[in-house]
Amino acid sequence: MVKGISRQVIVVQGSEPKLFEQAIFILKDEAVAEGVTGEKLLKQAQQAIRSPEPQSKKRQLRLYGAFWAAVGSVATGLVWLLTAFLWV
Repeated sequence: MVKGISRQVIVVQGSEPKLFEQAIFILKDEAVAEGVTGEKLLKQAQQAIRSPEPQSKKRQLRLYGAFWAAVGSVATGLVWLLTAFLWV
C-alpha cells in the first residue's frame, strides 16, 4: 500500500458491458495544474477507449514476419536447386 500520495482519476463507464464495466484513467499532475476542463478530459478518455491501435500494429508485424519467412524459403529453395544442378 502506498501512503501519502493522492492522485486524481477519471472513471468512464462502459457503453457495452459485455467485457468491461468501467475504465479508470489516472490524470497527470500537469493536466490538473494547467486547468484542463473536465469535458476535454472525458473526450480524450472516451477516444482512448475507442481506438484499437495495438492490435493493428500486431497484425502488421505478423504480416511482416510472414513475408520475410516466405522470402527466406524461396531463397533456400533456389540455393538448393543451384547446388543440385551443379553436382549433376
